[in-house]
Amino acid sequence: MPGVAMSRSDATVPDSELIRRLQEADLDALGVLFERYRQRVYRTALAIVRDPAAAEDILQDCFLKVYANAHRIDTNRPLAPWLYRVTVNLSYTWLTHARHQRTPLEQVSDLLPGPMKQAPDQVTEQSEIRQNVRRAIAELSLDQRVVVVLYYLNNLSLQDIAEILDLPVGTVKSRLFYARENLRAALGSNLGWLPEVAHGYI
Repeated sequence: MPGVAMSRSDATVPDSELIRRLQEADLDALGVLFERYRQRVYRTALAIVRDPAAAEDILQDCFLKVYANAHRIDTNRPLAPWLYRVTVNLSYTWLTHARHQRTPLEQVSDLLPGPMKQAPDQVTEQSEIRQNVRRAIAELSLDQRVVVVLYYLNNLSLQDIAEILDLPVGTVKSRLFYARENLRAALGSNLGWLPEVAHGYI
């Protein structure tokens, strides 16, 4: 799906209005929604599947589903949780059916934002810490990784995550707890980098 330049007026149109326009076959509305949410959907998919090409496919598929299911989307509810649910489900499907090798984490990190300009020794040290955090996240079980991605990358509440994943809140809390424990075991004092890495990398 090609990028669509969003005008100032488009930027102020509520999601609910854009969905209503899409229900009337207004493809420009789909383009506005795509530009509005493309980065969040792509970064979420990339953090789960760890494959840039797959994340791009998931991004496209997610918005094809928006188009195909426009009449089923409740305009009285926020769109973002629906998009996260579709993104997570598409990511699960890709991981289940993928037969090719995944892109190495080092290649993925090359495509993502780097640290701010600092002294070379600081950049090297912080780059190593970020790489360790990324690797630790990548080595989590899929269920734990998804919860970490939604909680730290997208700043979603436990209740929101529970609704997106169709799980009890207690299950989400448990997965996040064990994810943190696994990350703490792998990272030690570097666990404090998790929120920053989530926003700068995932």
